[in-house]
Amino acid sequence: MLNIYKCQDGKLIHLDPPQAGAGLWFDLENPTADELAFVTRETGLSLPEHDDITEIENSARLSANGPVLTMTMPIVTRSENGLQAADCGFVLAPEHLVTLRFAPSIVFAQFPAQPHDTALDSAHVFALLLEAITDRQADALEKLRRDLDTLSHQIFHHRFAGSKKSKSDSKIRKRNVEAELQGVLVTLGRDYDTISFLRDSQLGIARIAPYTEISAPWLPKPVVKKLQSVAKDVVSLNEFSTHLTDKVQFLLDTTLGLINIAQNSLIKVLTVVSIVGIPPTLIAGIYGMNFQHMPEYAWTYGYEYVWALMIVTALAPLAIFRWKGWL
Repeated sequence: MLNIYKCQDGKLIHLDPPQAGAGLWFDLENPTADELAFVTRETGLSLPEHDDITEIENSARLSANGPVLTMTMPIVTRSENGLQAADCGFVLAPEHLVTLRFAPSIVFAQFPAQPHDTALDSAHVFALLLEAITDRQADALEKLRRDLDTLSHQIFHHRFAGSKKSKSDSKIRKRNVEAELQGVLVTLGRDYDTISFLRDSQLGIARIAPYTEISAPWLPKPVVKKLQSVAKDVVSLNEFSTHLTDKVQFLLDTTLGLINIAQNSLIKVLTVVSIVGIPPTLIAGIYGMNFQHMPEYAWTYGYEYVWALMIVTALAPLAIFRWKGWL
Protein backbone atom coordinates (compact mmCIF):
# COMPACT_ATOMS: atom_id res chain seq x y z
CA MET A 1 0.00 0.00 0.00
CA LEU A 2 1.27 3.46 -0.93
CA ASN A 3 0.24 6.71 0.75
CA ILE A 4 1.57 10.01 -0.58
CA TYR A 5 1.35 13.27 1.36
CA LYS A 6 2.13 16.89 0.61
CA CYS A 7 2.38 19.84 2.99
CA GLN A 8 -0.30 22.51 2.82
CA ASP A 9 -0.82 25.20 5.50
CA GLY A 10 1.18 23.21 8.06
CA LYS A 11 -0.82 20.04 7.46
CA LEU A 12 -0.10 16.82 5.64
CA ILE A 13 -2.62 16.32 2.84
CA HIS A 14 -3.16 12.85 1.43
CA LEU A 15 -2.87 12.79 -2.35
CA ASP A 16 -5.50 10.51 -3.84
CA PRO A 17 -4.96 9.94 -6.70
CA PRO A 18 -1.20 10.58 -6.61
CA GLN A 19 -0.03 13.75 -8.29
CA ALA A 20 3.26 13.63 -10.14
CA GLY A 21 5.93 15.81 -8.59
CA ALA A 22 3.74 16.93 -5.63
CA GLY A 23 4.66 14.32 -3.00
CA LEU A 24 6.68 15.18 0.07
CA TRP A 25 6.28 12.01 2.16
CA PHE A 26 5.89 8.60 0.54
CA ASP A 27 4.71 5.98 3.04
CA LEU A 28 4.99 2.39 1.78
CA GLU A 29 3.37 -0.47 3.70
CA ASN A 30 4.14 -3.96 2.38
CA PRO A 31 4.93 -2.37 -0.99
CA THR A 32 4.51 -4.11 -4.29
CA ALA A 33 7.12 -3.97 -7.03
CA ASP A 34 4.99 -1.45 -8.96
CA GLU A 35 4.71 0.83 -5.95
CA LEU A 36 8.46 0.70 -5.34
CA ALA A 37 9.10 1.52 -8.98
CA PHE A 38 6.66 4.44 -8.87
CA VAL A 39 8.29 5.96 -5.76
CA THR A 40 11.74 5.51 -7.26
CA ARG A 41 10.67 7.38 -10.42
CA GLU A 42 8.99 10.18 -8.45
CA THR A 43 11.81 10.77 -5.97
CA GLY A 44 14.89 9.55 -7.82
CA LEU A 45 15.94 7.77 -4.63
CA SER A 46 17.36 4.26 -4.33
CA LEU A 47 15.11 2.31 -1.94
CA PRO A 48 16.38 -0.55 0.27
CA GLU A 49 14.95 -4.01 -0.13
CA HIS A 50 13.27 -5.96 2.66
CA ASP A 51 16.39 -8.04 3.33
CA ASP A 52 18.44 -4.86 3.72
CA ILE A 53 15.98 -3.43 6.24
CA THR A 54 16.17 -6.55 8.41
CA GLU A 55 19.96 -6.38 8.76
CA ILE A 56 21.11 -5.80 12.34
CA GLU A 57 24.66 -4.50 11.79
CA ASN A 58 25.07 -0.81 12.50
CA SER A 59 26.76 -0.26 9.11
CA ALA A 60 23.77 -1.85 7.36
CA ARG A 61 21.20 0.12 9.35
CA LEU A 62 22.78 3.54 8.81
CA SER A 63 24.28 4.75 5.55
CA ALA A 64 24.68 8.03 3.64
CA ASN A 65 25.04 8.73 -0.06
CA GLY A 66 25.71 12.44 -0.34
CA PRO A 67 22.74 14.29 1.19
CA VAL A 68 20.55 11.15 1.14
CA LEU A 69 20.37 9.09 4.34
CA THR A 70 19.12 5.51 4.48
CA MET A 71 18.23 4.31 7.98
CA THR A 72 16.42 1.27 9.31
CA MET A 73 15.10 0.31 12.73
CA PRO A 74 12.58 -2.04 14.32
CA ILE A 75 9.23 -0.59 15.30
CA VAL A 76 6.49 -1.99 17.53
CA THR A 77 3.08 -2.69 16.04
CA ARG A 78 -0.14 -4.00 17.55
CA SER A 79 -1.69 -7.25 16.37
CA GLU A 80 -4.35 -9.65 17.63
CA ASN A 81 -1.72 -11.29 19.86
CA GLY A 82 -0.52 -8.01 21.38
CA LEU A 83 2.52 -5.93 20.51
CA GLN A 84 4.88 -7.32 17.90
CA ALA A 85 8.17 -6.21 16.35
CA ALA A 86 8.27 -5.12 12.72
CA ASP A 87 10.86 -3.66 10.35
CA CYS A 88 10.89 -0.07 9.15
CA GLY A 89 13.17 1.91 6.85
CA PHE A 90 13.64 5.64 6.25
CA VAL A 91 15.13 7.26 3.17
CA LEU A 92 15.63 10.94 3.93
CA ALA A 93 16.55 13.53 1.29
CA PRO A 94 16.23 17.34 1.33
CA GLU A 95 13.15 17.17 -0.92
CA HIS A 96 11.52 13.87 0.00
CA LEU A 97 11.01 11.36 2.80
CA VAL A 98 10.25 7.71 2.05
CA THR A 99 9.22 5.26 4.75
CA LEU A 100 9.01 1.52 4.16
CA ARG A 101 7.04 -0.64 6.59
CA PHE A 102 6.06 -4.28 6.57
CA ALA A 103 3.27 -4.15 9.16
CA PRO A 104 0.42 -1.75 9.98
CA SER A 105 1.31 0.99 12.46
CA ILE A 106 -1.04 3.20 14.46
CA VAL A 107 1.66 5.88 14.71
CA PHE A 108 2.05 6.18 10.95
CA ALA A 109 -1.73 6.02 10.42
CA GLN A 110 -2.52 8.81 12.90
CA PHE A 111 0.47 11.04 12.28
CA PRO A 112 -0.82 12.84 9.12
CA ALA A 113 -3.92 14.08 10.99
CA GLN A 114 -1.91 15.82 13.71
CA PRO A 115 -1.73 19.62 13.41
CA HIS A 116 1.66 21.35 13.18
CA ASP A 117 2.69 24.91 13.86
CA THR A 118 5.18 25.32 11.03
CA ALA A 119 5.47 24.45 7.38
CA LEU A 120 6.71 20.92 6.95
CA ASP A 121 9.57 19.72 4.83
CA SER A 122 11.04 16.23 4.66
CA ALA A 123 13.36 16.79 7.64
CA HIS A 124 10.53 18.11 9.83
CA VAL A 125 8.31 15.17 8.95
CA PHE A 126 11.13 12.74 9.75
CA ALA A 127 11.90 14.33 13.13
CA LEU A 128 8.23 14.52 14.07
CA LEU A 129 7.77 10.87 13.12
CA LEU A 130 10.60 9.85 15.43
CA GLU A 131 9.05 11.96 18.16
CA ALA A 132 5.64 10.33 17.60
CA ILE A 133 7.19 6.85 17.76
CA THR A 134 8.97 7.78 20.99
CA ASP A 135 5.75 9.13 22.52
CA ARG A 136 3.95 5.94 21.57
CA GLN A 137 6.67 3.88 23.22
CA ALA A 138 6.36 5.99 26.36
CA ASP A 139 2.60 5.33 26.44
CA ALA A 140 3.21 1.59 26.05
CA LEU A 141 5.75 1.60 28.89
CA GLU A 142 3.38 3.52 31.15
CA LYS A 143 0.64 0.99 30.48
CA LEU A 144 3.07 -1.84 31.20
CA ARG A 145 4.00 -0.23 34.50
CA ARG A 146 0.33 0.03 35.52
CA ASP A 147 -0.28 -3.59 34.53
CA LEU A 148 2.75 -4.77 36.49
CA ASP A 149 1.71 -2.72 39.53
CA THR A 150 -1.74 -4.31 39.41
CA LEU A 151 -0.23 -7.77 39.03
CA SER A 152 2.17 -7.17 41.90
CA HIS A 153 -0.67 -5.98 44.13
CA GLN A 154 -2.69 -9.09 43.33
CA ILE A 155 0.24 -11.40 44.04
CA PHE A 156 1.27 -9.90 47.36
CA HIS A 157 -1.99 -8.58 48.80
CA HIS A 158 -5.11 -10.14 47.41
CA ARG A 159 -5.46 -13.10 45.15
CA PHE A 160 -2.76 -15.43 46.44
CA ALA A 161 -2.39 -14.25 50.05
CA GLY A 162 -5.67 -15.63 51.29
CA SER A 163 -7.80 -14.05 54.03
CA LYS A 164 -7.71 -14.76 57.73
CA LYS A 165 -11.25 -13.40 58.20
CA SER A 166 -12.85 -15.79 55.73
CA LYS A 167 -11.57 -19.35 55.95
CA SER A 168 -13.88 -20.66 53.23
CA ASP A 169 -12.71 -17.96 50.81
CA SER A 170 -9.11 -18.77 51.70
CA LYS A 171 -9.66 -22.45 50.92
CA ILE A 172 -11.14 -21.62 47.51
CA ARG A 173 -8.15 -19.42 46.70
CA LYS A 174 -5.71 -22.13 47.72
CA ARG A 175 -7.39 -24.59 45.36
CA ASN A 176 -7.01 -22.23 42.40
CA VAL A 177 -3.66 -20.72 43.31
CA GLU A 178 -1.50 -22.92 41.11
CA ALA A 179 -3.61 -22.40 37.98
CA GLU A 180 -3.68 -18.65 38.58
CA LEU A 181 0.07 -18.54 39.11
CA GLN A 182 0.59 -20.33 35.81
CA GLY A 183 -1.52 -17.63 34.18
CA VAL A 184 0.69 -15.01 35.82
CA LEU A 185 3.76 -16.66 34.29
CA VAL A 186 2.22 -16.37 30.82
CA THR A 187 1.38 -12.70 31.41
CA LEU A 188 4.88 -11.93 32.65
CA GLY A 189 6.37 -13.68 29.62
CA ARG A 190 4.29 -11.53 27.27
CA ASP A 191 5.22 -8.37 29.18
CA TYR A 192 8.89 -9.28 28.94
CA ASP A 193 8.57 -9.76 25.18
CA THR A 194 6.86 -6.38 24.88
CA ILE A 195 9.62 -4.64 26.81
CA SER A 196 12.19 -6.37 24.62
CA PHE A 197 10.45 -5.14 21.45
CA LEU A 198 10.25 -1.61 22.82
CA ARG A 199 13.92 -1.58 23.81
CA ASP A 200 14.97 -2.74 20.35
CA SER A 201 12.98 0.11 18.83
CA GLN A 202 14.44 2.58 21.33
CA LEU A 203 17.92 1.43 20.43
CA GLY A 204 17.12 2.10 16.78
CA ILE A 205 15.98 5.65 17.54
CA ALA A 206 19.00 6.22 19.79
CA ARG A 207 21.23 5.39 16.80
CA ILE A 208 19.25 7.22 14.13
CA ALA A 209 18.76 10.57 15.87
CA PRO A 210 22.45 11.46 16.44
CA TYR A 211 23.48 9.89 13.12
CA THR A 212 21.04 12.09 11.24
CA GLU A 213 22.25 15.18 13.09
CA ILE A 214 25.88 14.44 12.21
CA SER A 215 25.45 13.13 8.65
CA ALA A 216 22.96 15.69 7.33
CA PRO A 217 24.43 19.20 7.66
CA TRP A 218 21.56 20.54 5.58
CA LEU A 219 19.08 19.96 8.42
CA PRO A 220 17.33 23.10 9.69
CA LYS A 221 18.22 24.12 13.25
CA PRO A 222 14.71 23.41 14.62
CA VAL A 223 14.98 19.86 13.30
CA VAL A 224 18.40 19.44 14.95
CA LYS A 225 16.94 20.58 18.28
CA LYS A 226 14.01 18.21 17.82
CA LEU A 227 16.37 15.27 17.19
CA GLN A 228 18.41 16.17 20.27
CA SER A 229 15.22 16.25 22.34
CA VAL A 230 14.18 12.85 20.97
CA ALA A 231 17.59 11.39 21.82
CA LYS A 232 17.27 12.62 25.43
CA ASP A 233 13.76 11.17 25.70
CA VAL A 234 14.98 7.80 24.44
CA VAL A 235 17.69 7.73 27.11
CA SER A 236 15.07 8.21 29.82
CA LEU A 237 12.86 5.54 28.24
CA ASN A 238 15.77 3.11 28.19
CA GLU A 239 16.29 3.65 31.91
CA PHE A 240 12.59 3.13 32.55
CA SER A 241 12.63 -0.03 30.41
CA THR A 242 15.50 -1.35 32.53
CA HIS A 243 13.44 -0.70 35.66
CA LEU A 244 10.45 -2.56 34.20
CA THR A 245 12.68 -5.45 33.14
CA ASP A 246 13.97 -5.75 36.70
CA LYS A 247 10.41 -5.66 38.02
CA VAL A 248 9.29 -8.38 35.61
CA GLN A 249 12.24 -10.53 36.71
CA PHE A 250 11.37 -9.94 40.37
CA LEU A 251 7.72 -10.88 39.84
CA LEU A 252 8.80 -13.91 37.83
CA ASP A 253 11.04 -15.13 40.64
CA THR A 254 8.28 -14.45 43.16
CA THR A 255 5.70 -16.34 41.11
CA LEU A 256 7.99 -19.35 40.75
CA GLY A 257 8.59 -19.22 44.50
CA LEU A 258 4.85 -19.19 45.19
CA ILE A 259 4.37 -22.13 42.84
CA ASN A 260 7.05 -24.03 44.78
CA ILE A 261 5.27 -23.16 48.03
CA ALA A 262 1.96 -24.43 46.63
CA GLN A 263 3.61 -27.65 45.49
CA ASN A 264 5.38 -28.06 48.84
CA SER A 265 2.02 -27.67 50.60
CA LEU A 266 0.64 -30.53 48.53
CA ILE A 267 3.68 -32.68 49.31
CA LYS A 268 3.27 -31.87 53.01
CA VAL A 269 -0.34 -33.06 52.94
CA LEU A 270 0.66 -36.29 51.22
CA THR A 271 3.43 -36.80 53.77
CA VAL A 272 1.06 -36.29 56.70
CA VAL A 273 -1.46 -38.70 55.18
CA SER A 274 1.21 -41.36 54.72
CA ILE A 275 2.49 -40.95 58.30
CA VAL A 276 -1.00 -41.07 59.73
CA GLY A 277 -1.75 -44.28 57.83
CA ILE A 278 1.40 -46.17 58.89
CA PRO A 279 0.45 -47.11 62.51
CA PRO A 280 -3.05 -48.40 61.66
CA THR A 281 -1.61 -50.34 58.76
CA LEU A 282 0.99 -51.90 61.05
CA ILE A 283 -1.64 -52.91 63.60
CA ALA A 284 -3.94 -54.32 60.93
CA GLY A 285 -1.02 -56.28 59.52
CA ILE A 286 -0.10 -57.75 62.90
CA TYR A 287 -3.59 -58.89 63.74
CA GLY A 288 -4.19 -60.09 60.22
CA MET A 289 -1.51 -62.79 60.57
CA ASN A 290 -2.89 -66.35 60.61
CA PHE A 291 -1.06 -67.76 63.62
CA GLN A 292 -2.87 -70.25 65.81
CA HIS A 293 -1.65 -68.89 69.16
CA MET A 294 -2.57 -65.19 69.34
CA PRO A 295 -4.12 -64.35 72.76
CA GLU A 296 -6.13 -61.42 71.42
CA TYR A 297 -8.17 -63.76 69.20
CA ALA A 298 -9.84 -65.15 72.31
CA TRP A 299 -10.75 -61.76 73.79
CA THR A 300 -14.43 -60.89 73.94
CA TYR A 301 -13.80 -57.31 72.82
CA GLY A 302 -10.71 -57.98 70.75
CA TYR A 303 -12.27 -56.60 67.59
CA GLU A 304 -13.29 -53.35 69.27
CA TYR A 305 -9.88 -53.13 70.94
CA VAL A 306 -8.04 -53.30 67.60
CA TRP A 307 -10.32 -50.66 66.06
CA ALA A 308 -9.79 -48.33 69.00
CA LEU A 309 -6.04 -48.89 68.84
CA MET A 310 -5.92 -48.07 65.12
CA ILE A 311 -8.01 -44.91 65.58
CA VAL A 312 -5.84 -43.67 68.47
CA THR A 313 -2.59 -44.31 66.60
CA ALA A 314 -3.98 -42.47 63.58
CA LEU A 315 -5.13 -39.43 65.57
CA ALA A 316 -2.02 -39.24 67.77
CA PRO A 317 0.32 -38.06 64.94
CA LEU A 318 -2.26 -35.46 63.87
CA ALA A 319 -2.42 -34.13 67.41
CA ILE A 320 1.38 -34.01 67.66
CA PHE A 321 1.69 -32.18 64.29
CA ARG A 322 -0.99 -29.73 65.41
CA TRP A 323 0.77 -29.12 68.72
CA LYS A 324 4.10 -28.55 66.95
CA GLY A 325 2.47 -26.06 64.57
CA TRP A 326 3.23 -28.13 61.48
CA LEU A 327 -0.45 -28.15 60.43
